[in-house]
Amino acid sequence: MQPSGNLHIGNYLGALKNWVRIQNDYECIFCIVDLHAVTVYQEPAELRAKIREIAALYLAAGVDPHASSIMVQSGVAAHAELAWMLTCVTPVGWLERMTQYKAKAAKQESVGDGLLQYPVLMAADILLYQAGIVPVGEDQAQHLELTRDIAQRFNSLYGETFVVPNTSLPTVGARVMGLDDPTQKMSKSATGANHAVALLDPPEQVRKTIMRATTDSKPAVEVETAGPGVLNLLSIYQAFSDASDDQMKQRFNGMRYGDLKKAVAEMVISHLEPFQRRYRDITADPGYLDRVLREGAARVAPIARSTVELVKERMGLYT
Repeated sequence: MQPSGNLHIGNYLGALKNWVRIQNDYECIFCIVDLHAVTVYQEPAELRAKIREIAALYLAAGVDPHASSIMVQSGVAAHAELAWMLTCVTPVGWLERMTQYKAKAAKQESVGDGLLQYPVLMAADILLYQAGIVPVGEDQAQHLELTRDIAQRFNSLYGETFVVPNTSLPTVGARVMGLDDPTQKMSKSATGANHAVALLDPPEQVRKTIMRATTDSKPAVEVETAGPGVLNLLSIYQAFSDASDDQMKQRFNGMRYGDLKKAVAEMVISHLEPFQRRYRDITADPGYLDRVLREGAARVAPIARSTVELVKERMGLYT
């Protein structure tokens, strides 16, 4: 995840919750992608603080630094080194077709080259560790397909070098929408006051945001025919509670929207309160965070170095 903006419940339900679930089934590497963040200007002191905040949120969510590696992207130079080598085999047309690039570029008079190359760096993040599975939200599925294309192209040019990764998506809550506009994905960069519930929001703020959520014109909940606003609230509740579809129907069919919002708010608060307690405990010891990040980088660096050396040898570069 990028250390910019505020992580919200969409980030938790779409990624973090899934990470925690799978971390004992695989050798997991969870990265804080600060090189991605600087594709747009970041105030340096704020960026450094956000890097530590994201690390603490990973830990508070339940990522175990003994079972997994938590590291900062710029702390392992091989990320940038491999990204350049992959850039040299990636057609510009592939990058210009990326949905997120087109959407962001359309909002700006000019864009930096880093925005165009963003997906290649993401591919390097994955291929550097010969990752077999990448657990991401649905909004990153196109980037994963590009990573697969880049790996296959490199392998066809230089011989079998990279594992072609698969995507693993959570089955519920993979795509949480904005509470103010349920046709748009919940985003860290959105500026609306009632757009998202941040993971560190206090209970009263959580209630206020959810009670103002957009619903639809029906008088009560109809689970099977719910509009996007109601469906989003139901999805949030189900993802936090792990309730079955039948349980959701029994619980909410016929319920008025105000009561639905209250139930969703209380469900979210009940999960965020222990999460926030863990976060406060973790950040009370800055040295602990530093140790986790250093140890994570040290654990993965040999894998990264091995991949870079292999790629250089395949390409005929000096080693």
